[in-house]
Amino acid sequence: METPARKEISLSEPAKPGSAHVQSRAPQGGLYNRPCLHRLKYFLRPPVHHLFFQTLIPDKDTRENKGQKLEPIPHRRLRMVTNTIEENFPLGTVQFLMDFVSPQHYPPREIVAHIIQKILLSGSETVDVLKEAYMLLMKIQQLHPANAKTVEWDWKLLTYVMEEEGQTLPGRVLFLRYVVQTLEDDFQQTLRRQRQHLQQSIANMVLSCDKQPHNVRDVIKWLVKAVTEDGLTQPPNGNQTSSGTGILKAGSSHPSSQPNLTKNTNQLIACQLQRMLSIAVEVDRTPTCSSNKIAEMMFGYVLDIPERSQREMFFTTMESHLLRCKVLEIIFLHSCETPTRLPLSLAQALYFLNNSTSLLKCQSDKSQWQTWDELVEHLQFLLSSYQHVLREHLRSSVIDRKDLIIKRIKPKPQQGDDITVVDVEKQIEAFRSRLIQMLGEPLVPQLQDKVHLLKLLLFYAADLNPDAEPSQKGWSSSRGPAKH
Repeated sequence: METPARKEISLSEPAKPGSAHVQSRAPQGGLYNRPCLHRLKYFLRPPVHHLFFQTLIPDKDTRENKGQKLEPIPHRRLRMVTNTIEENFPLGTVQFLMDFVSPQHYPPREIVAHIIQKILLSGSETVDVLKEAYMLLMKIQQLHPANAKTVEWDWKLLTYVMEEEGQTLPGRVLFLRYVVQTLEDDFQQTLRRQRQHLQQSIANMVLSCDKQPHNVRDVIKWLVKAVTEDGLTQPPNGNQTSSGTGILKAGSSHPSSQPNLTKNTNQLIACQLQRMLSIAVEVDRTPTCSSNKIAEMMFGYVLDIPERSQREMFFTTMESHLLRCKVLEIIFLHSCETPTRLPLSLAQALYFLNNSTSLLKCQSDKSQWQTWDELVEHLQFLLSSYQHVLREHLRSSVIDRKDLIIKRIKPKPQQGDDITVVDVEKQIEAFRSRLIQMLGEPLVPQLQDKVHLLKLLLFYAADLNPDAEPSQKGWSSSRGPAKH
């Protein structure tokens, strides 16, 4: 367990985007489903991002207060708070409220609104006061989580902070964290208490693809802006990134320099916005439909991202594996001269391997191999995320997913996943020949390694043993009407 000091340090550190690596095969038996259940923790447990600790065994005060009726902060104490507000003493306001808010006593809504709008989003407060205000909001959120009726921010305020004059506010990132926390907490609470009433959650009100598609488009727009701002571009003498690692390395150099401060801020913003999109995928109870809609919105924005490192940031920070699959699938489908009727599957990935070209911008015409290197990397991302989609039942609604995992329901066989060792070997060799012909020279070691890793991923995904006697059944027999 982390110490409070470590938690405090984490406030100023960016969340590091994950990268697509080959997952180690899960052991058989009772341990098989534990990683999947762990991924559902934010739907099934108390909030996970809060900065306050709760023991597994409640202490005496907690047990005694549990049966007491919730009440507003007593009038006499509240008067002390309002005095500090009238005297324009924000630090005193925050400190008094930090002492007065308890499991039994909650602050009035207008006080919470004041903390958000007049202190956290003030352009004149010190960093210390902003952090104190954020900590106070997190304490209130932990003890008295906001719901659709009591939440004190709206989309208009969020839009102001992410666009217009709000972009210069020093508390902008902390406010975004608070917004995501309220969305996450309320979604958890709704699932635990009223599993059939997701439409009553804050997330459904603001991030539903059916009700508020323009809000989802706003999030995508803000996300692309965060990954394409100058702080995220590679230095002129920098190398291209590979497998989701290079974009993070610059953060370990000189944290005091302005470019890296911008980069760190943008990484934080990107991670929070990706979290919002992952909630948007789940909130309408039809993840497949929602991910299709969001991916269609994303397609044009992704094509306009100019740098490879920025596109890598975009894909490696994406929390929803189903959404990442759908975005990459659309990109590959549009890059094939001859369309395929294959659904999202391993056979479809093999088809993309030898029929697609890159639609994405290359930084230099002299390094054409890097364009193909990125295409192979995106196929790796697609295969990795596809395995998560199958194993974790991500096409099912989050309400049904827990039961599927607990009951150890195996994923249904997918049309197009019955590829063989012969299929993989044949298509990989055809792709190598295609690359050599297109580039007019032997493959560079980095690209050779990428192709070999892709081959291993295909073997792993299809549960194939390349040393076993291969079957003669071809993947082309899997062609049929697309099923998404």
